Amino acid sequence: MAERPKVTKELLDEYCERLRNWGKWGPDDEIGTLNYITPEKIKQAAGLVKEGKVISMALPFDMKGPQTGAFGRVNPIHQMVATGTDHATTGQAVGGLHSPYGFGFADDSIMMYLQCGTQWDGLGHIFRDGRMYNGYDATLVSSNGAAKNGIQHMKDKVVSRGVLLDIARYRGVQQLEPGEAIYPEALDGAAQKAGVEIGQGDIVIIRPGEMARRLRERDWGPYSAGVAPGISFLTAPWIAEKRIAGIASDTWGVEVRPNELEGSFQPLHLVIVVNMGLLVGEIFYLEDLADDCARDGVYEFMFVAPPLPVTAAVGSPINPQAIK
Repeated sequence: MAERPKVTKELLDEYCERLRNWGKWGPDDEIGTLNYITPEKIKQAAGLVKEGKVISMALPFDMKGPQTGAFGRVNPIHQMVATGTDHATTGQAVGGLHSPYGFGFADDSIMMYLQCGTQWDGLGHIFRDGRMYNGYDATLVSSNGAAKNGIQHMKDKVVSRGVLLDIARYRGVQQLEPGEAIYPEALDGAAQKAGVEIGQGDIVIIRPGEMARRLRERDWGPYSAGVAPGISFLTAPWIAEKRIAGIASDTWGVEVRPNELEGSFQPLHLVIVVNMGLLVGEIFYLEDLADDCARDGVYEFMFVAPPLPVTAAVGSPINPQAIK
Protein backbone atom coordinates (compact mmCIF):
# COMPACT_ATOMS: atom_id res chain seq x y z
CA MET A 1 0.00 0.00 0.00
CA ALA A 2 1.33 3.43 -0.94
CA GLU A 3 2.08 5.76 1.93
CA ARG A 4 -0.88 7.96 2.72
CA PRO A 5 -0.41 11.70 2.29
CA LYS A 6 -0.38 13.76 5.44
CA VAL A 7 -3.53 15.77 5.99
CA THR A 8 -2.37 19.38 5.96
CA LYS A 9 -3.84 22.81 5.26
CA GLU A 10 -2.18 22.61 1.86
CA LEU A 11 -4.02 19.37 1.09
CA LEU A 12 -7.28 20.92 2.30
CA ASP A 13 -6.74 23.86 -0.03
CA GLU A 14 -5.88 21.52 -2.90
CA TYR A 15 -8.97 19.35 -2.42
CA CYS A 16 -11.23 22.39 -2.10
CA GLU A 17 -9.99 23.77 -5.41
CA ARG A 18 -9.53 20.54 -7.37
CA LEU A 19 -12.82 18.92 -6.36
CA ARG A 20 -14.94 22.08 -6.54
CA ASN A 21 -18.24 21.91 -8.43
CA TRP A 22 -19.07 25.62 -8.35
CA GLY A 23 -20.66 26.54 -11.66
CA LYS A 24 -20.74 22.97 -12.93
CA TRP A 25 -24.55 23.01 -13.08
CA GLY A 26 -24.84 26.73 -13.71
CA PRO A 27 -24.43 29.92 -11.65
CA ASP A 28 -27.85 29.55 -10.00
CA ASP A 29 -27.56 25.91 -8.89
CA GLU A 30 -28.65 25.16 -5.31
CA ILE A 31 -28.77 21.32 -5.20
CA GLY A 32 -25.18 20.33 -5.96
CA THR A 33 -24.49 16.65 -6.52
CA LEU A 34 -28.20 15.82 -6.54
CA ASN A 35 -27.89 16.89 -10.18
CA TYR A 36 -26.32 13.48 -10.75
CA ILE A 37 -29.73 11.88 -10.13
CA THR A 38 -31.37 11.69 -13.56
CA PRO A 39 -34.76 10.27 -14.58
CA GLU A 40 -32.88 7.22 -15.87
CA LYS A 41 -31.25 6.81 -12.45
CA ILE A 42 -34.62 6.93 -10.72
CA LYS A 43 -36.00 4.31 -13.11
CA GLN A 44 -32.96 2.13 -12.38
CA ALA A 45 -33.61 2.52 -8.66
CA ALA A 46 -37.27 1.59 -9.07
CA GLY A 47 -36.19 -1.59 -10.83
CA LEU A 48 -34.44 -2.74 -7.68
CA VAL A 49 -37.77 -3.21 -5.89
CA LYS A 50 -38.36 -6.98 -5.97
CA GLU A 51 -40.14 -7.88 -2.72
CA GLY A 52 -42.05 -4.75 -1.78
CA LYS A 53 -40.09 -4.57 1.48
CA VAL A 54 -39.56 -1.18 3.17
CA ILE A 55 -36.90 -0.56 5.84
CA SER A 56 -36.65 2.72 7.73
CA MET A 57 -33.27 4.23 8.58
CA ALA A 58 -34.59 6.81 11.05
CA LEU A 59 -33.77 6.99 14.72
CA PRO A 60 -36.95 7.71 16.73
CA PHE A 61 -37.44 11.43 17.30
CA ASP A 62 -37.84 11.56 21.07
CA MET A 63 -36.13 12.68 24.28
CA LYS A 64 -33.95 9.56 24.52
CA GLY A 65 -31.17 10.82 22.32
CA PRO A 66 -28.83 11.38 20.60
CA GLN A 67 -28.25 15.03 21.51
CA THR A 68 -26.35 15.93 24.67
CA GLY A 69 -26.47 19.72 24.51
CA ALA A 70 -23.35 20.17 22.38
CA PHE A 71 -23.70 23.29 20.16
CA GLY A 72 -26.90 23.99 22.09
CA ARG A 73 -28.70 21.18 20.29
CA VAL A 74 -31.23 19.28 22.34
CA ASN A 75 -33.53 16.36 21.60
CA PRO A 76 -37.05 16.96 20.25
CA ILE A 77 -39.60 18.29 22.71
CA HIS A 78 -42.99 16.76 21.92
CA GLN A 79 -45.99 18.48 23.51
CA MET A 80 -49.62 17.39 23.52
CA VAL A 81 -51.95 20.33 22.91
CA ALA A 82 -55.24 18.43 23.08
CA THR A 83 -55.75 14.91 24.43
CA GLY A 84 -58.18 12.09 24.96
CA THR A 85 -58.02 12.96 28.65
CA ASP A 86 -59.40 16.40 27.82
CA HIS A 87 -62.14 14.79 25.78
CA ALA A 88 -63.09 12.27 28.46
CA THR A 89 -63.09 14.65 31.41
CA THR A 90 -64.29 18.09 30.34
CA GLY A 91 -65.14 17.76 26.67
CA GLN A 92 -63.70 20.06 24.01
CA ALA A 93 -64.84 23.15 22.15
CA VAL A 94 -64.69 22.86 18.37
CA GLY A 95 -66.14 25.27 15.82
CA GLY A 96 -67.83 27.23 18.57
CA LEU A 97 -69.59 24.10 19.84
CA HIS A 98 -68.88 21.94 22.87
CA SER A 99 -68.22 18.29 21.94
CA PRO A 100 -70.94 18.27 19.26
CA TYR A 101 -72.47 14.76 19.05
CA GLY A 102 -69.59 13.46 21.18
CA PHE A 103 -66.82 14.75 18.89
CA GLY A 104 -63.33 14.88 20.39
CA PHE A 105 -59.77 15.17 19.11
CA ALA A 106 -56.08 15.08 19.95
CA ASP A 107 -53.45 17.50 18.69
CA ASP A 108 -49.76 17.99 19.33
CA SER A 109 -46.73 20.13 18.56
CA ILE A 110 -42.98 19.65 18.46
CA MET A 111 -39.98 21.89 19.08
CA MET A 112 -36.80 20.58 17.58
CA TYR A 113 -33.49 21.45 16.02
CA LEU A 114 -33.78 20.40 12.38
CA GLN A 115 -30.51 18.48 12.74
CA CYS A 116 -31.12 16.88 16.11
CA GLY A 117 -31.77 13.37 14.74
CA THR A 118 -31.64 11.52 11.44
CA GLN A 119 -31.11 14.39 9.01
CA TRP A 120 -29.65 15.94 5.90
CA ASP A 121 -27.15 18.75 5.96
CA GLY A 122 -28.34 21.43 3.57
CA LEU A 123 -25.86 23.21 1.34
CA GLY A 124 -26.30 26.39 3.38
CA HIS A 125 -25.10 24.60 6.52
CA ILE A 126 -21.31 24.94 6.16
CA PHE A 127 -19.12 27.87 5.08
CA ARG A 128 -15.44 28.42 4.35
CA ASP A 129 -13.84 31.83 4.20
CA GLY A 130 -17.18 33.59 3.80
CA ARG A 131 -18.52 31.35 1.02
CA MET A 132 -20.87 28.40 0.73
CA TYR A 133 -21.63 25.98 -2.11
CA ASN A 134 -21.54 27.46 -5.62
CA GLY A 135 -19.66 30.49 -4.36
CA TYR A 136 -22.63 32.16 -2.70
CA ASP A 137 -21.81 34.66 0.03
CA ALA A 138 -22.25 33.26 3.53
CA THR A 139 -24.17 36.39 4.56
CA LEU A 140 -27.03 35.17 2.37
CA VAL A 141 -27.80 32.88 5.31
CA SER A 142 -29.17 35.35 7.83
CA SER A 143 -31.67 35.44 10.67
CA ASN A 144 -34.32 35.19 7.97
CA GLY A 145 -32.89 31.87 6.79
CA ALA A 146 -30.98 30.81 3.70
CA ALA A 147 -31.68 33.07 0.72
CA LYS A 148 -29.51 30.63 -1.26
CA ASN A 149 -28.98 26.87 -0.82
CA GLY A 150 -32.15 26.42 1.26
CA ILE A 151 -33.16 22.81 1.87
CA GLN A 152 -36.53 23.34 0.16
CA HIS A 153 -34.86 23.07 -3.24
CA MET A 154 -34.24 19.37 -2.54
CA LYS A 155 -37.85 18.49 -1.73
CA ASP A 156 -38.31 16.29 -4.83
CA LYS A 157 -34.69 15.35 -5.55
CA VAL A 158 -33.70 12.59 -3.11
CA VAL A 159 -34.83 9.43 -4.86
CA SER A 160 -32.09 7.19 -6.20
CA ARG A 161 -30.24 3.91 -5.93
CA GLY A 162 -28.99 3.37 -2.40
CA VAL A 163 -25.99 1.19 -1.57
CA LEU A 164 -25.04 0.02 1.92
CA LEU A 165 -21.34 -0.34 2.67
CA ASP A 166 -21.30 -2.23 5.96
CA ILE A 167 -17.75 -1.49 7.05
CA ALA A 168 -18.19 -3.11 10.47
CA ARG A 169 -19.23 -6.46 8.96
CA TYR A 170 -16.57 -6.13 6.28
CA ARG A 171 -13.97 -5.90 9.03
CA GLY A 172 -15.61 -8.68 11.04
CA VAL A 173 -16.39 -6.55 14.10
CA GLN A 174 -19.51 -5.28 15.88
CA GLN A 175 -18.37 -1.71 15.41
CA LEU A 176 -15.28 0.25 14.52
CA GLU A 177 -13.33 1.82 17.34
CA PRO A 178 -13.64 5.52 18.20
CA GLY A 179 -11.18 7.48 16.08
CA GLU A 180 -10.81 4.68 13.51
CA ALA A 181 -10.64 6.05 9.97
CA ILE A 182 -12.25 4.48 6.91
CA TYR A 183 -10.11 4.80 3.77
CA PRO A 184 -11.04 4.38 0.08
CA GLU A 185 -9.73 0.82 -0.05
CA ALA A 186 -12.15 -0.17 2.73
CA LEU A 187 -15.04 1.39 0.83
CA ASP A 188 -14.03 -0.49 -2.31
CA GLY A 189 -13.50 -3.69 -0.34
CA ALA A 190 -16.91 -3.51 1.32
CA ALA A 191 -18.54 -2.84 -2.06
CA GLN A 192 -16.77 -5.80 -3.62
CA LYS A 193 -17.76 -8.08 -0.74
CA ALA A 194 -21.37 -6.91 -1.08
CA GLY A 195 -21.32 -7.53 -4.82
CA VAL A 196 -22.11 -3.95 -5.76
CA GLU A 197 -20.42 -1.28 -7.81
CA ILE A 198 -20.81 2.36 -6.83
CA GLY A 199 -22.33 4.35 -9.68
CA GLN A 200 -23.01 7.95 -10.60
CA GLY A 201 -25.98 9.36 -8.72
CA ASP A 202 -25.94 6.74 -5.97
CA ILE A 203 -26.58 7.48 -2.30
CA VAL A 204 -23.80 5.67 -0.44
CA ILE A 205 -24.63 4.65 3.12
CA ILE A 206 -21.70 3.77 5.35
CA ARG A 207 -22.08 1.75 8.54
CA PRO A 208 -19.23 1.86 11.09
CA GLY A 209 -21.66 0.53 13.74
CA GLU A 210 -21.26 3.49 16.10
CA MET A 211 -24.96 4.03 16.73
CA ALA A 212 -25.43 0.33 17.52
CA ARG A 213 -22.75 0.65 20.19
CA ARG A 214 -24.46 3.63 21.81
CA LEU A 215 -27.87 2.00 21.77
CA ARG A 216 -26.50 -1.26 23.10
CA GLU A 217 -24.61 0.47 25.93
CA ARG A 218 -27.54 2.86 26.59
CA ASP A 219 -25.10 5.73 26.77
CA TRP A 220 -24.76 8.37 24.06
CA GLY A 221 -21.54 9.52 25.75
CA PRO A 222 -19.37 11.35 23.21
CA TYR A 223 -21.68 10.62 20.27
CA SER A 224 -22.51 14.27 19.68
CA ALA A 225 -19.30 15.93 18.41
CA GLY A 226 -17.05 13.49 20.27
CA VAL A 227 -14.55 10.83 19.26
CA ALA A 228 -15.98 8.53 16.58
CA PRO A 229 -15.09 6.30 13.66
CA GLY A 230 -15.75 7.73 10.23
CA ILE A 231 -14.51 8.26 6.73
CA SER A 232 -11.06 9.74 6.31
CA PHE A 233 -10.41 13.17 4.84
CA LEU A 234 -8.52 11.21 2.18
CA THR A 235 -11.79 9.77 0.84
CA ALA A 236 -12.65 13.11 -0.80
CA PRO A 237 -11.16 12.21 -4.23
CA TRP A 238 -12.95 8.82 -4.11
CA ILE A 239 -16.27 10.59 -3.49
CA ALA A 240 -15.65 13.01 -6.35
CA GLU A 241 -14.51 10.32 -8.79
CA LYS A 242 -17.59 8.18 -8.12
CA ARG A 243 -19.89 11.16 -8.75
CA ILE A 244 -22.24 10.04 -6.04
CA ALA A 245 -25.26 12.14 -5.16
CA GLY A 246 -25.01 11.75 -1.40
CA ILE A 247 -23.39 10.01 1.51
CA ALA A 248 -24.74 9.08 4.94
CA SER A 249 -23.61 7.27 8.08
CA ASP A 250 -24.75 6.20 11.54
CA THR A 251 -22.45 8.70 13.23
CA TRP A 252 -22.97 12.30 14.29
CA GLY A 253 -20.71 13.80 11.63
CA VAL A 254 -19.76 11.13 9.02
CA GLU A 255 -16.04 11.94 9.07
CA VAL A 256 -13.60 10.45 11.55
CA ARG A 257 -13.11 12.22 14.87
CA PRO A 258 -10.68 13.41 16.15
CA ASN A 259 -10.31 15.07 12.79
CA GLU A 260 -7.12 14.32 10.90
CA LEU A 261 -6.12 17.94 10.31
CA GLU A 262 -4.63 19.44 13.44
CA GLY A 263 -6.58 22.41 14.78
CA SER A 264 -9.52 21.86 12.45
CA PHE A 265 -13.21 21.08 12.86
CA GLN A 266 -14.85 18.77 10.32
CA PRO A 267 -12.41 19.62 7.50
CA LEU A 268 -13.92 17.07 5.11
CA HIS A 269 -17.20 19.01 5.28
CA LEU A 270 -15.33 22.01 3.89
CA VAL A 271 -14.50 19.96 0.81
CA ILE A 272 -17.62 17.87 0.25
CA VAL A 273 -20.34 20.29 1.36
CA VAL A 274 -18.93 23.74 0.60
CA ASN A 275 -16.98 22.93 -2.56
CA MET A 276 -18.42 19.70 -3.92
CA GLY A 277 -22.06 20.41 -3.01
CA LEU A 278 -22.52 16.85 -1.71
CA LEU A 279 -25.65 15.84 0.18
CA VAL A 280 -24.55 14.58 3.61
CA GLY A 281 -26.75 12.53 5.94
CA GLU A 282 -26.02 11.94 9.61
CA ILE A 283 -27.42 9.99 12.57
CA PHE A 284 -28.91 7.26 10.36
CA TYR A 285 -30.19 4.15 12.14
CA LEU A 286 -28.76 1.31 10.05
CA GLU A 287 -29.16 -1.85 12.13
CA ASP A 288 -32.39 -3.13 10.56
CA LEU A 289 -31.10 -2.47 7.07
CA ALA A 290 -27.69 -4.03 7.77
CA ASP A 291 -29.27 -7.17 9.23
CA ASP A 292 -31.61 -7.49 6.26
CA CYS A 293 -28.79 -7.05 3.73
CA ALA A 294 -26.71 -9.65 5.55
CA ARG A 295 -29.63 -12.10 5.40
CA ASP A 296 -30.54 -11.74 1.75
CA GLY A 297 -27.17 -10.65 0.37
CA VAL A 298 -28.74 -7.66 -1.41
CA TYR A 299 -26.94 -4.41 -0.62
CA GLU A 300 -28.62 -2.17 -3.21
CA PHE A 301 -32.15 -0.79 -3.08
CA MET A 302 -34.37 2.07 -4.02
CA PHE A 303 -33.63 4.93 -1.65
CA VAL A 304 -36.23 7.60 -0.85
CA ALA A 305 -35.55 10.38 1.67
CA PRO A 306 -36.87 13.83 0.77
CA PRO A 307 -36.26 16.62 3.26
CA LEU A 308 -39.12 18.55 4.77
CA PRO A 309 -39.51 21.62 2.53
CA VAL A 310 -38.89 24.07 5.34
CA THR A 311 -38.37 27.31 3.45
CA ALA A 312 -34.84 28.70 3.81
CA ALA A 313 -33.72 25.99 6.25
CA VAL A 314 -30.15 24.68 6.29
CA GLY A 315 -31.03 21.12 7.33
CA SER A 316 -33.97 18.79 7.70
CA PRO A 317 -35.08 15.78 9.72
CA ILE A 318 -35.90 12.77 7.53
CA ASN A 319 -37.24 9.23 7.62
CA PRO A 320 -35.07 7.53 4.98
CA GLN A 321 -36.52 4.45 3.32
CA ALA A 322 -34.73 1.51 1.72
CA ILE A 323 -37.19 -0.26 -0.61
CA LYS A 324 -36.21 -3.76 -1.74
